[in-house]
Amino acid sequence: MRLDSLKPAPGSKKKRKRVGRGLGSGHGVTAGRGTKGQKARSGGGKGPGFEGGQTPLYRRLPQYPGFTNIFKVEYTPVNLDQLNVFSDGEEITIGKMIEKGIIRPSDLPIKLLGRGELTIKPRLVQAHRVSKKAREAIENVGGKVEILP
Repeated sequence: MRLDSLKPAPGSKKKRKRVGRGLGSGHGVTAGRGTKGQKARSGGGKGPGFEGGQTPLYRRLPQYPGFTNIFKVEYTPVNLDQLNVFSDGEEITIGKMIEKGIIRPSDLPIKLLGRGELTIKPRLVQAHRVSKKAREAIENVGGKVEILP
């Protein structure tokens, strides 16, 4: 095996099609575009949004900027300083958060965020999502975080 004996795999290299380069090329005269007609002309053919004459989709839609992500998940934020209304060693569940007025009853999942300091020592805190800072703060005071489905 020598460097000068290396060759590309058979069939992997294909010659470029050079159209409109004379009769002997095999693609001369009409350059593979047929005879006459809209598609034979330079710049011929319809634009990408053309729908046969009906108002195209980009003009039928309302003229509002952006779009709405239908898969977006909204969370109810709960910060660490809001959990200080509980007592030491207590389990902090969603039901107890609603009782204390930290969150409103809703179908939205709860996310624990790390704003403020935790002055209590909870045994367990339930949430659907937890930020890294909030998890560290709860585990540093000896608590445990339970992620709900």
